Amino acid sequence: MEFFVQDVDAYTAELARSYNFRRVAESTAESPTDARTVVLQRGTAVLLVTQGIDETHPAAVFTRHHGDGVGDLALTVADAADAYDRAVRTGARSIRRPEKLADGTVVATTEAFGDVTHTFVQPERPAGVWSMPGFAVDETAQVEAARTEAPDVIELDHFAVCLEAGVLEPTVAFYRTGLGFDEIFQEHIVVGDQAMISKVVQSPSGAVTLTLIEPDLSRRPGQIDRFIKDHGGSGIQHIAFRVDDAVRAVARATEKGVAFLATPGAYYRFMEQRLELSVHTVAELERHGILVDEDHDGQLFQIFTRSIHDRRTLFFEIIERVGARTFGSSNIKALYEAVEAEKLARGDGIW
Repeated sequence: MEFFVQDVDAYTAELARSYNFRRVAESTAESPTDARTVVLQRGTAVLLVTQGIDETHPAAVFTRHHGDGVGDLALTVADAADAYDRAVRTGARSIRRPEKLADGTVVATTEAFGDVTHTFVQPERPAGVWSMPGFAVDETAQVEAARTEAPDVIELDHFAVCLEAGVLEPTVAFYRTGLGFDEIFQEHIVVGDQAMISKVVQSPSGAVTLTLIEPDLSRRPGQIDRFIKDHGGSGIQHIAFRVDDAVRAVARATEKGVAFLATPGAYYRFMEQRLELSVHTVAELERHGILVDEDHDGQLFQIFTRSIHDRRTLFFEIIERVGARTFGSSNIKALYEAVEAEKLARGDGIW
């Protein structure tokens, strides 16, 4: 995943401080001078953070239109040229034709959705080792970053993508036909007089999951419409980091200054009526504002950060999965009901 940002040093420092990512590589002086990239890693999650120096660089163009955000999702493939050809045949615009780099790695890039692209990477390196020509890699830091102990981030769980109305179906078709993804989940989420339509696509390996969401125009405009307006089109709304222990992870992140969305107390008063916890206690979850949901496979524990983006269009999620494979949609309805109960209890109609 590659962030396009306006200040690479400030952004990497924030990710390192808040989520324990390690700095493992940086673009060298021999690299093109139109941009500067720093590579961060924790567990299997690798984040590139790029600042455009030249105003024509894609990172500079992206930040002018959207502010800081995710500009590229790189996909490891067996054959980059074949993946590129399939994507283009399905209708994706070509950004970078297949190119063999100095180390033998083959890369190619096409559009994905909005201004986000997919770079197909056919690596010429051992599995689990990140490297790329033009980057100085700190191998000691890389080994340390790959080690994870609860509650560290261990992988990228999923990306939530907000799409403009009418774009959901062709986007799902692109991932299924062009990239060979599977559609694994779909739902129509109604929250009061707002509603959204969601479909989830996942790579055959299960390593890449995108939750694709568009607004239901038959209902009152809501948060998806607001994202599209403020972001300036379709894009990635949040990134979910999977951890082994959500309670400990949130406690540590809070100590480091990460601010999370508040959850009304009424949510926890209703919790024992909804489900029986497999791990953690109601008191622990309430203390940290963590939400819980379950499906046929188990439970998940999740919480969302407050956005520090200047447009409030990007935030993070911390998620712990205890068997569950879905994405906590019941939490939206449960939170809405809890807020309504809190309003009634206070008698002022304000939360």
